[in-house]
Amino acid sequence: MIIREIQEQDNKAIENVIRTCLKEYGGDRAGLAWEDPLLGSLSEVYRGNNSRYWVAEHHGRIVGGCGIGPMDKLEGVCELQKMYCLQEARGTGIAHKLMNTALEFAQTCYEQCYLETLSNMEAANRFYQKYNFVKLNKPLGDTGHFSCDIWYLKDLHSS
Repeated sequence: MIIREIQEQDNKAIENVIRTCLKEYGGDRAGLAWEDPLLGSLSEVYRGNNSRYWVAEHHGRIVGGCGIGPMDKLEGVCELQKMYCLQEARGTGIAHKLMNTALEFAQTCYEQCYLETLSNMEAANRFYQKYNFVKLNKPLGDTGHFSCDIWYLKDLHSS
């Protein structure tokens, strides 16, 4: 299993991973990544200095990914974005490797990391809490993902 930065040839595969996972949890609707017009071009989206996207490749196949990007108008805050793993990759440690890679990068550029998710993604919510993401009462900023109903924030420089 390899974790690496996304390349242009990975765009379609990771879009399929994200769409498959969203469908699994009823996330194929407005206000979620499902409607993101740039979902098929993540290698271009994450080219900025303070953003990255990584894919998890297993036996030559993309099975997961996650990104870090800046939050509009919130200096020092990044967002953990589009973290999804196919069912076959869950429970294998891939998500932990993706998260550790993302947080290690985030610490070099940011003070805090924000994320949004769905309450019915129960395993994902437990996973985020294991990484000391603290649940918020309302969204932070405006990401356009108005259908998300759970929000978390993590201090990147506390023990």
